Amino acid sequence: MKIALIGYGKMGKMIEQIAKERGHEIVSVIDIDNQQDFDSEAFATADVAIEFTSPTAAYDNYLKAFAKNVKVVSGSTGWMKEHGDDVKRMCMEGGQTLFWASNFSIGVAIFSAVNRYLANIMNRFPQYDVKMQETHHVHKLDAPSGTAITLAEEVIAGIDRKDTWAKGEQLHADGTVDGSNDVAPNVIAIESIRRDEVAGIHSIEYDSEADKITITHDAHSRKGFALGAVLAAEYTADHQGLLTISDMFKF
Repeated sequence: MKIALIGYGKMGKMIEQIAKERGHEIVSVIDIDNQQDFDSEAFATADVAIEFTSPTAAYDNYLKAFAKNVKVVSGSTGWMKEHGDDVKRMCMEGGQTLFWASNFSIGVAIFSAVNRYLANIMNRFPQYDVKMQETHHVHKLDAPSGTAITLAEEVIAGIDRKDTWAKGEQLHADGTVDGSNDVAPNVIAIESIRRDEVAGIHSIEYDSEADKITITHDAHSRKGFALGAVLAAEYTADHQGLLTISDMFKF
């Protein structure tokens, strides 16, 4: 399979390594300093482009790839509120293809399935309140993480007494703290921590007077995310439309 890379930071380089190990060819690498390569013949030959950039760049990257009829796998977050309807229309009616996930880790896909199952059980036990915590490396700018938001939305879908989430207390890399976990009963607080080079830790906690139940996913490195992105590209090459992890993994 011919793969184009959009974004060539740490994640892009790891995706490149894994893609080559799995026998794929990298035909184009586009970063901030060579945006003109979207118009290159090499980029147009790609079966799939894997995009890991930023919320402000992602949507334009999709448009440039779609203009060349190149399918896209993307882990960029933060664009859906403004552009989600437009992207959905292009994929559902315009013949384009986007596989999007806030997290491509196979472990997170399994964790997400457990999260949904547990939320459905906990809907019957109102004595348990739920809150969340996510921890990432000091270079991560957004908080809460896109994965935490996705997990929170899954909980909200399963628990009638919760209907929204809110950014909770945040511990910054410099040790300062802002925000609060003191939220209304119908809200899930997502606490954020930024420290060291943590690849990503997500915990969901159900607490009552009697006991506490916690589920946690702890990523050891970015390698799991990169492998998942390549697996998603392999899946996307043979499928069309607006795709997600739940399409690839039937849990």
